[in-house]
Amino acid sequence: MKVVCLLTLMCASLVAGCASSKGESYALAGYDFTSLNQVAIVEVTGRVYGDVVKNQISDFFIPELMKRGYGVIERRGIPALLKEQEFQASDLTSNTDAARAGRILNVPAVLVINIPKYQDKMEMTAKLIDVEDASILWIGNGSGSTGKGLATFVGAAAGAAAGAVLAGGDTSDRVIGGVAGGVVGGVAGHALSPEQSEQVKKVIAKVCETLPSRIPQVQKKK
Repeated sequence: MKVVCLLTLMCASLVAGCASSKGESYALAGYDFTSLNQVAIVEVTGRVYGDVVKNQISDFFIPELMKRGYGVIERRGIPALLKEQEFQASDLTSNTDAARAGRILNVPAVLVINIPKYQDKMEMTAKLIDVEDASILWIGNGSGSTGKGLATFVGAAAGAAAGAVLAGGDTSDRVIGGVAGGVVGGVAGHALSPEQSEQVKKVIAKVCETLPSRIPQVQKKK
């Protein structure tokens, strides 16, 4: 009974935690973004693991960049290319090294994406970095529901609790703690589900909402 009550409370907490996506961004004042003919998405870091998921997230950024006039070099293929130049992927954690990777790729700017949190909610930061001096030209932040927390947690917790009861085993808080720790640690290497993909796209759209455009704004005739 104790397990059932704890499951109910924790599931209710997950439902209450669901929220619409939101974001904000800042651009370097006075910078001429029309000079950026191409951007390379060099890395996706944080609570995401495996190239499948990282490439998916990179791909979701491409339409947002292209509709603002930027040519894009997608992430897939870049790690192998950098490795050929004896550049380690672990070096991309700093702005300076990300800029150095951009010089190797012969682009004026690189985009680095970081996802520090991916549980029932996700947080995301994207930085556009000048390859010449490693300065941040634009930074966007966003957060929102992941579409994974409740369904994953309910299924795993229910299975663990039922197994413990049927086996006459431990139904203490340790069961719940173990289940919770196992399902909210981040994005595994397998592909995002369609529901997760849609939620990630919404967060990315918010992150990029005020990303400066290279396309001259044409005033509408009255």
